[in-house]
Amino acid sequence: MKVLDLLDELEEIASTSTGMLNRIIVDKSELQEIVKEIRNALPDEIQQAQFIKNERQRILEEAKHEYELLIKDAEKQAEIMIDQHEITQQSKQRSREILTDAETRVKQLKMDTYEYIDKILFDFQEKMDVLNGKYFGEMFNNMQVTFDDINEKLLENRNEIKDLAYRTQVEGE
Repeated sequence: MKVLDLLDELEEIASTSTGMLNRIIVDKSELQEIVKEIRNALPDEIQQAQFIKNERQRILEEAKHEYELLIKDAEKQAEIMIDQHEITQQSKQRSREILTDAETRVKQLKMDTYEYIDKILFDFQEKMDVLNGKYFGEMFNNMQVTFDDINEKLLENRNEIKDLAYRTQVEGE
């Protein structure tokens, strides 16, 4: 899974970071804690997605079974009435109504199932967006603060060197 690979890569960066000027300085424990929290959060979301998939399949199978029962019921009713012409006509009409009703109910069950699954997937997507905003946004904000601190320190050091150079030049004359 790509997310897990990225988490492994972040963990590797955290464990190999140095204080060199051409490297990013990262608080290892904070970054590793974020990675750990993301890892702990992912399995629940993945299990929830699997539950949604299984639930969808169960609902579809249940709808199919109900549809088959309704068809069998319609066929039985039609066989009982087949001996008499008027009853036969009525049974054919009733059979069509039952079939139409069953098809309508199956279609409605499917639509309800799709709506239910879409809602669960939407909720899952929102949770992932929240996790992304919470953990990755915080991590990048911390990195920005670190970069700003480094730049400020470098500017202070450059100004100090310029001051020392100026003093050396003035005292040397």
